[in-house]
Amino acid sequence: MNDRKLFFTLLIILFLFSCKSKELNYIDYYHRVYAIDSAHRIDKDTLATIRQYRKLFRKYPPVQNERLEEYETYIRYAERFHKKFGGIKSLDKLIAQSAPNWKYKREDRDFFQLYKKYGIDSITVEQKVLQWKRSLNKTLIDSFSIAFERDQQNKRVGPEVVINDRKNAELLIWTFKKYGFPSKQKIGLNGNNEQFMPMGTLLNHMAGTVHYEYFKTKLMEYIKSGECTPRDYIEMVDKYQYIHNLEPVYGIFSHYDVNFNATDSARIDHNRRAVGFPSLKLSSKMTKDFQRKINNH
Repeated sequence: MNDRKLFFTLLIILFLFSCKSKELNYIDYYHRVYAIDSAHRIDKDTLATIRQYRKLFRKYPPVQNERLEEYETYIRYAERFHKKFGGIKSLDKLIAQSAPNWKYKREDRDFFQLYKKYGIDSITVEQKVLQWKRSLNKTLIDSFSIAFERDQQNKRVGPEVVINDRKNAELLIWTFKKYGFPSKQKIGLNGNNEQFMPMGTLLNHMAGTVHYEYFKTKLMEYIKSGECTPRDYIEMVDKYQYIHNLEPVYGIFSHYDVNFNATDSARIDHNRRAVGFPSLKLSSKMTKDFQRKINNH
C-alpha cells in the first residue's frame, strides 16, 4: 500500500511539474519585458522596474533581448540602488547570456566595471566566457560553420543558391529533430575560423525553399520556448510574403513599402503582438534608442 501511495504521489508531482513547464510561454515573457521597459521610459521609477523584473525572472529564465538586454539592465539598476539581485550567481548567468556577443561586449567598459565591484577581474570574466564556449555543441558548430559559409557562397548569385538553401534547410530539419533549435546558447554566434553565424540570416533564406510551411509552423514552438527570437521568425515570414507579392504580415520591411497605411498598421500590430514582437511605433523608438546608445558608446 505504501508503495502504491508513493507511486501515485510521484505521478502527481510529475504531472504538476509538467503543467508548470507548459505554462512558460516566452511570448508572454516578451510582452512583459516591453511593458516594463515602456513604463520605465514614462515613469522613470527605477525601484518599481527592479521589482517587476525580479518578479519576471523568478518565473522565466531571462533570454537577454538584443535591443533591451533586460537581464543586464535589471542587474545594473539593482546594483545602483543597492538591491539584492543574486550576486555572483546572477553575474555568472549574465556572462552566459552575454557570451554569444562577446566580440562586442569586450568593448563595454561598464560591463567589466560591474564585475570588478564584486571582486571579479577581467581575466576571470574572459575565463568564464572561454568555459562557456567549451560547453557548446561542437557537432552543431562544425555543421553550421559549413552551412553559413555555403549560404554566402558566391555572394548568393547563381544557380547554386537553390541547391545551397536546400542543403541548409535539410540541416535545420535534422537539427530540430536531433538537438532542437540551434540557438546562440548551443552554437554561439561565431563558428570555426570565426565564421559569423546569425541564425536569422539562415532562416530568412528558408522563405524561398519548399520547406517554408514546415519552418513557419515549427519555429512557433521555439518562439514559445524562448529559443528562437520573434524577429528571426517574422523576417522569414515577411520575406516569403515579399517573394510571392503578398501583403506583409508583420511589416518588418515596411520602410520599403510606399503603400503602407494606418489600416495596415493596426493589422500588423495585432500580428506582431501574437508572436511577442513590439508594435511598429515602439519598435521604431527602441531602434532609435539602441542606435543612440551605440553612437554614444
